[in-house]
Amino acid sequence: PGVKGISLFLATKKLVDANGGIGAANALKPVSIEHKLGIHASPTCVMAYEGADAELVGRPGNGLAQMFTMMNAARLNVGMEGVGIAEAAYQRALAFSLERWQGRSPWSSDPTARIFDQPDVRRTLMLMKAKTDAARMICLSAAVAADLADSDDEARLREELFVPIAKAWSTDVGVEVASLGVQVHGGMGFIEETGAAQYYRDARIAPIYEGSNGIQAMDLAGRKLSLGNGAAMTKLIAGMRETAVKVDGVIATPLNAGIVALEQATRIMRQRKGTADSLAAATSYLKLAGDVVGGWMHAKAALAAAPLGNDFARDKLALAQFYALHVLASAPGQLAPIEAGAASMEHFAINP
Repeated sequence: PGVKGISLFLATKKLVDANGGIGAANALKPVSIEHKLGIHASPTCVMAYEGADAELVGRPGNGLAQMFTMMNAARLNVGMEGVGIAEAAYQRALAFSLERWQGRSPWSSDPTARIFDQPDVRRTLMLMKAKTDAARMICLSAAVAADLADSDDEARLREELFVPIAKAWSTDVGVEVASLGVQVHGGMGFIEETGAAQYYRDARIAPIYEGSNGIQAMDLAGRKLSLGNGAAMTKLIAGMRETAVKVDGVIATPLNAGIVALEQATRIMRQRKGTADSLAAATSYLKLAGDVVGGWMHAKAALAAAPLGNDFARDKLALAQFYALHVLASAPGQLAPIEAGAASMEHFAINP
């Protein structure tokens, strides 16, 4: 029973005969095609292995551990899937906003304007872009840490800390941005011919893949915060504080508030490790961490681009400021459910 009852087997499509050649077909077959919400171009099926010959990989009962040899890379790849879908949804929504004319813009005296020039549509597009860029930077930072992990203990801890955030936060962003892309299209977004709805359907699997996002949150809170006696998060927070003193107040104020909230939340989560309160608060904690790390990444990008003094640098600064005001500013609100833990859940009952 339980995960110790799981063993990993390799079942070949064809059997190998006594002479080492390819023999008869193995006794495995698909028994049904799965009818899915999205990713229709990637069909999946239910397989039956009754009577099949297979080779044990590793030790009996060690199948789950064997599977985890590829799990960090798989989770990071899924995080990038969220980024990719978000980017595609943003580009399609941006293109539509530039060709769709409706209403007047407060920024122009023209009788009609592109919806791109409507403040709420501009806000939506900037939110899509800001969150997509933040997710991309988090995933790429995790990948850099993974490349350095074999020879650098600090990089190894950074990779371990970032992977659940990269996977869960980025795939949630993928779903959110794809949904916003439908919204930018208005009623046409709900019509399949625009293509906006496909991103939304396809994105929805990513928060489930390779350990659902709730599992990622529990992994972050239950295991990753304790690695190196908390060194990974301690060093991360110190690095974020170093950046915060270098940026303008529009970014620095909400970034500092987010850092303080993350530090306080981390202390609470470590004190409550393994309890119902910790498990109940894990998703809120991961969201807080992702929001704050994303703001830090934007701040670093704005600082790195500033010496260029061109449109690219101005865009990076504008995006960092927007993220600070529209995402970071609300990040400390995640403290309330983290502090509350499981208190409001324990006595919930479903009444007929």
